[in-house]
Amino acid sequence: MTKLFGTNGVRGVVNQDMNSQLALQMGKAIGAVMPGTVAIATDTRYTCDMIRSAVSSGLMAVGCDVLYLGSIPTPALQYYVKTHQVSAGVMITASHNPPEFNGIKVIDSDGTEASADHEKQIEDKYDETIPLVAWEKTGSCREVAGAADDYVEAIISKLDVEAIRAAGLTVVLDCTNGASYYTSPLLLKKLGVRAITINGNPQGEFPGHPSEPTEDNLQDLMKMVRDTPEAVLGIAHDGDADRCVFVDGEGNYVPGDKTLAILSASIIRQNKGGVIVTPVATSSVIEDAVGEAGGSVIRTAVGSPKVARKMMDEGGVFGGEENGGLIFADHQFCRDGGMAIGRMLECILANGPLKDQVAALTPYYTVKKKIVCPDRLKEEVLKFLDKNTEGMEKDFTDGLKIQFDNGWVLARASGTEPIFRVYAESKDKAVAEELASKYESMAKVCISSM
Repeated sequence: MTKLFGTNGVRGVVNQDMNSQLALQMGKAIGAVMPGTVAIATDTRYTCDMIRSAVSSGLMAVGCDVLYLGSIPTPALQYYVKTHQVSAGVMITASHNPPEFNGIKVIDSDGTEASADHEKQIEDKYDETIPLVAWEKTGSCREVAGAADDYVEAIISKLDVEAIRAAGLTVVLDCTNGASYYTSPLLLKKLGVRAITINGNPQGEFPGHPSEPTEDNLQDLMKMVRDTPEAVLGIAHDGDADRCVFVDGEGNYVPGDKTLAILSASIIRQNKGGVIVTPVATSSVIEDAVGEAGGSVIRTAVGSPKVARKMMDEGGVFGGEENGGLIFADHQFCRDGGMAIGRMLECILANGPLKDQVAALTPYYTVKKKIVCPDRLKEEVLKFLDKNTEGMEKDFTDGLKIQFDNGWVLARASGTEPIFRVYAESKDKAVAEELASKYESMAKVCISSM
């Protein structure tokens, strides 16, 4: 069988790769591997009802009870699973993908995304004829209210609320018409922060802009911040609000690796040391910022579940990815866009305007290339690059990372798309561009020859 789970759940275009038959069988497989009561939630996509209903039917058919929490952020579902006696959680979301996509993300009973072992068991079970329970043993489904409010209260309990309220802050919030439409405005209101909200209604086709919070997609947010002199920050989520990216008080987009470095340094200083965990794809700015603050960095393969579990294993105080996915160990071991808002507000109050904090970071230049590559060729491309870089300093944590005196190159296959990625970084922009172009060309030569 082709592997179902990518870097982050099972995803596909609805009624093509992601259809009701797949969702029904996934529900059965999840229930067979993780029996008991399962909490399920969705983002705001139009197709969520269809996929949720099919997954729920599969779960109930093998004897699981289902608790439907409504349309809430993924970390809100994860907090519910962590704090209630349920065997698992299922989030119906395709995160940042376009609206025609949807997906199924499985949550372990501790609130973290499903382990590789559980994903493998579910995939194996998916291929089987899964026995159904007798009619009188089928599960039931009921709606449960309050998960969103409980999640917001949990975030507030970790923050210096008095300091934030006393500051009288103004921000601009872009909810992306996604799952944060209720929780993030509520969080800011409870913190005494004036929030000017755009794209704040739940609308499954994401009419304001595509659901991935990139610089190109956040032009309206950046303009709104520039047009609001009192705003200290712009905030944006992706479709399921497990990620959060920021715009500084002058309307400049802040790349996720710089946000990660700034918050890492702040948390390390507060803890007087500690370990930060991040994937091999993150900028080297993280080592510089964390080292200066007195901490250390551990690198993992790409994917928030890998970062979260390494944090748990190594006692990491904070971690995350360069895409705005931030994990706060004192709250829960998952990407959490809501907590990211609170911690960034605290960071600005403690360390000054975000623009100044960004300016203080060591400048690095990162160039990212994306190459169309059939899944069957991905492994061959890596072998080709490995063979043609003999004698170089290499890291195989995820794909192939080659270290140079003046930078690095990372070549890895996407876990969710027929894409091969080449990243290059250096303090010298020309070097980064040269390295990226060189290894992109090598990958294309390999693909075209097969």
